[in-house]
Amino acid sequence: MSTLVQFGAGNIGRSFIGQLFASSGYEVVFVDVAKPLVEALNARREYSIVIKRSDAPDELLTVCNVRAIDADDGAAVAEAVAEAEYVATSVGLGALPHIFPAIAQGIALRAQRSPNRPLDIIIAENIHHGARHFRQALGQLLGSDSSILENIGLVETSIGKMVPIMPKEALATDPLLLFAEEYDELIVDKHGFKGPLPAISTLHAVENIRAYVDRKLFIHNLGHAVVAYCSFIRSPSTRAIWQALEVPGVPERARKSMCESAAALVRAYPKDFTTPALDVYIEDLLRRFANKALGDTVYRVGRDLYRKLARDDRLIGAALLAARNNCPFGTIAEAVRAATSFRAVDGEGRLFPRDAEFIAKEVPKGLAGILRDVCGLREGEVLDRKVIEQILL
Repeated sequence: MSTLVQFGAGNIGRSFIGQLFASSGYEVVFVDVAKPLVEALNARREYSIVIKRSDAPDELLTVCNVRAIDADDGAAVAEAVAEAEYVATSVGLGALPHIFPAIAQGIALRAQRSPNRPLDIIIAENIHHGARHFRQALGQLLGSDSSILENIGLVETSIGKMVPIMPKEALATDPLLLFAEEYDELIVDKHGFKGPLPAISTLHAVENIRAYVDRKLFIHNLGHAVVAYCSFIRSPSTRAIWQALEVPGVPERARKSMCESAAALVRAYPKDFTTPALDVYIEDLLRRFANKALGDTVYRVGRDLYRKLARDDRLIGAALLAARNNCPFGTIAEAVRAATSFRAVDGEGRLFPRDAEFIAKEVPKGLAGILRDVCGLREGEVLDRKVIEQILL
């Protein structure tokens, strides 16, 4: 049986990447730092996902042919990487430095055993230029052996699956349980592979992955965030995203902001996108956002303001893209202003820790200070100044 080594057994790792490979006949070996999770996966060798739909009953999906390795067991992780057909990562940007050494050790071990055997690493992270990031990090670790990377495929992806925070009561009955939407399209960089494409029916290999990464960030992530921020301004007590879409004016603001980004994307990537196709994409996203059964929250979608207001992320990045392509972005600018007033709390009534820091440290600086220190916009740059002026209107 062919094997995938999946770094990260969290929401995307289990509900999306691991599920797709396991359901397609691969053995999936999860690598994670959460020891109770590793122990539970090894004890059961399976886990369940509840597919949530607004217009149909829940569907229980059992994912089999899985096991797990404790991330602290470096030798076992390296051995798994050395023998796998594919490796995937879904750990988040901050955790990547912690997994690179084990991946590098596995690559070196693999090269000793089978010098010309390719290995494709599927980068299921929401980051720009993921392949370049991996190549630099792994090259530094391999040192004089960095030529080994010539046989390593670094495959960027666009991850569109939505997975909500699990309710505590559900996890109390089954700590491995996940809720997820039914969306299962895995968009990958066709040119990133060194070996054959994985035998997965919902795999979509594209010519220009950068275009699809930007589409995900500047339409999907942007629109989702706009729903959270604009609904909080209008109705601070609203908890669920589907309820937020029933707040007057919110669907219209979300749609208009996504259309502003879409216009810029069509100009930036005329060979990849058309306005009618992106209109269909936007309407499908609004339908998916409104999935009542998924139970996604305003808190989850809007939290982490330092990240979501960063220069290259969903809001400021979309504004810069629009400005660069001479497209209007007034609704996106409105959403930036709304984001700075976001104060949603979790089920325990607590702010996201970094958002509490944002409120204490950044908000007193005023909007101009936030645009400078959090968003990284510079008055001396013509494009930046255009974005600053629009947001400060």
